[in-house]
Amino acid sequence: MQKLINLFLSLVAIVAFVACGAYSFTGGNTGDAKTIQIDFFPNQAPLVEPVLSQRFTQDLRDLFTRQTNLTLVNTGGDLHFEGEIVDYRITPMSATANQTAAQNRLTITVNVRFMNRLKEEDDFEKRFSFYFDYGATEQLTGGVLESALNEILERINQDIFNASVAKW
Repeated sequence: MQKLINLFLSLVAIVAFVACGAYSFTGGNTGDAKTIQIDFFPNQAPLVEPVLSQRFTQDLRDLFTRQTNLTLVNTGGDLHFEGEIVDYRITPMSATANQTAAQNRLTITVNVRFMNRLKEEDDFEKRFSFYFDYGATEQLTGGVLESALNEILERINQDIFNASVAKW
């Protein structure tokens, strides 16, 4: 009986190792690509947040270097991202009984052009957008702004990653 249990456990372990070998925890498939180029994303929105361009670009670079084995280069990358921040908008979302805003929404939209030099059919140009809601009595500065940018940029960057290498 002990031999049967050991055989079964060995079989399960072998199947688990083989199955995990073909799986990527990030879902990214970079194919034969070895390098990635992510250009600076200028802020061309009508309302400009000074730190947004630098923060967005750096966060996108960090995501790809953390979740793939690609080498970040300044020119000639196998995968190439460029684009611009096209919208930074604050809009009132819900009203109180006194006809004033109870909640505001910050929305950021980024236009992205992705070029895969090894597989041109994967190229795209898309807009990615996300939002953060906050109380109308709060100012969009300090901790509120930091929380908003963290949430929005994390979601937009993950959506870009998914559209380009995860193919979701």
